[in-house]
Amino acid sequence: MTIDWRSKGFWSPDESRSPERIAADRPSIFAGDFTWPLLVVRRSAVEANIATMADFCRRHSLDFAPHAKTTMAPGLIEAQLRAGAWGMTVATPNQALVLRRLGIERVLIANEILDPSALRWLAEQCAAGWEVYFQVDSIAGVNAAAAAGGPFRVFAELGHVDGRTGVRTLDELEDVARAVAAAPGVELVGVTGYEGQLPDQAGVDEFLDRVVEGFERLEKAGLLPKDPILTAGGSAWFDRVAERFAGVSGRARVILRSGASVTHDDGFYRERTPFVRVPGEGTLTAALEIWAQVISTPEPGLAFAGMGKRDAPFDEGLPEPLEIRGLDGSLRPATGLRVSKLNDHHTYLAVDGVTVEPGELIRFGISHPCTAFDKWRDIPLVDEDRRVVDVLHTYL
Repeated sequence: MTIDWRSKGFWSPDESRSPERIAADRPSIFAGDFTWPLLVVRRSAVEANIATMADFCRRHSLDFAPHAKTTMAPGLIEAQLRAGAWGMTVATPNQALVLRRLGIERVLIANEILDPSALRWLAEQCAAGWEVYFQVDSIAGVNAAAAAGGPFRVFAELGHVDGRTGVRTLDELEDVARAVAAAPGVELVGVTGYEGQLPDQAGVDEFLDRVVEGFERLEKAGLLPKDPILTAGGSAWFDRVAERFAGVSGRARVILRSGASVTHDDGFYRERTPFVRVPGEGTLTAALEIWAQVISTPEPGLAFAGMGKRDAPFDEGLPEPLEIRGLDGSLRPATGLRVSKLNDHHTYLAVDGVTVEPGELIRFGISHPCTAFDKWRDIPLVDEDRRVVDVLHTYL
């Protein structure tokens, strides 16, 4: 990997640098080697978040396969595996290909796969010894896997009304499981579900109980292997997964897939993390921040920062101003600043009771990390003084 003029946020008009050289130099992000806007990841927050989730899983007898789609950053994936993650989860065959090339030994694809080209490649990799899993929620999905030859390990997926994928009834779940049992080269390893789109705890608990009921139905019918797997868990309700799946933990490997926890955020997950409900279980800290420059103050009550939709996530809430860095390097709270909207490259700031000047920097927290990483290919990993200690590379 080379950092040069193609790396957004790194100011390298005439030279290329290796991440190793940048890390050895430990430059401050304010010293001229970077330009604005700039997304950075705070090392201390990431390390604390990874340790928190590892501890949570150990206490609740859960295995952890965090969703790599959040970051698709090898450095963060490797850090999670070093902390004891059972494997990694991805959303697409393309992401699975990336993890295969990175040498990740165990991957769970949290989707049904119907693309013959992807299935043929997966069959080759499975035959070569790669431990990879994916989901089925239809007879068509089972037939597509069987046509590719296998050997495949699959989960039968249960969903809910108005949710994402997954069969909607337990009868359909059993039908899919029986189709897998009859399909050559396809092995059913367990049951999976996703509760993250449900709006409240009562609905989440009801759905997770149905997943357990489906698991027990397939178990009773003799459709599950000797050591089955039960898996669920986004980043908003993993405490409920731990509680509602606890009754089968002695009969199944229970795998949690929460991915956003590695960086957390200052918006969507700050409000919805399970640790708001169960603070004694741990704490997550926002690790992502975007520094952007005030580029215009054209009228009272309005300022613009040089950051937009191409730089910051906006699908689950707008960025939040946290701190202002003055022209002399001093820091002050961003109280009185509010993001009202984003254009492609402009952030509209409502200004009330605070003064900002062109050239000053604003530190923004973001909401929803999954749509932050996809906008940056090379991201500085920084210490608490905002000195770069490493560079993270990301993949789609």
